[in-house]
Amino acid sequence: MASRGTTETSKLKQNLEEQLDRLMQQLQDLEECREELDADEYEETKKETLEQLSEFNDSLKKIMSGDMTLVDDLSGMQLAIQAAISQAFKTPEVIRMFAKKQPRQLRTRLAEMDRDLMVGKLPRDLYTQQKLEILAALRKLGEKLTGDDEMFLSTNAGTALSQFERVSTDLGSGDKVFALASVEVEKAKQ
Repeated sequence: MASRGTTETSKLKQNLEEQLDRLMQQLQDLEECREELDADEYEETKKETLEQLSEFNDSLKKIMSGDMTLVDDLSGMQLAIQAAISQAFKTPEVIRMFAKKQPRQLRTRLAEMDRDLMVGKLPRDLYTQQKLEILAALRKLGEKLTGDDEMFLSTNAGTALSQFERVSTDLGSGDKVFALASVEVEKAKQ
């Protein structure tokens, strides 16, 4: 009987991760196709995706309140949703790697971005935004940052990233994360 509960928990976690991946991919696709869509179509699709994230967030609340064994595994997803909703992170790919706790992939992405910047393939402002997101995600995952990375973060961090840092300091404080996420979802709906 105990193995059945483990199997069900594992399946639930897998399903939640797949749903989060789908929503993050939807956001990424939307951003990539932004130029092809008219403004109303883009805004409507983005609004629908944020509503889906909000519903997913509500489901996580219900699961977490009823099954405390999943809290640690779901905290990363919870923060990823909060980041997407509050738009502290603008890059769904980074949100996805953060939610899946993939520091190696984040560092690989950072190295690729450094290369792309040097060859002129990546504009400086986009590089700065994405590097900030990756460094903040690495820090939250407990990874050691270099002095240069810490300096880059402190020099370039904006209010949305600072807000994410402040709220996510205590992973056990799901209430704070959900409270901020709820406020941001309401703002996005208006």
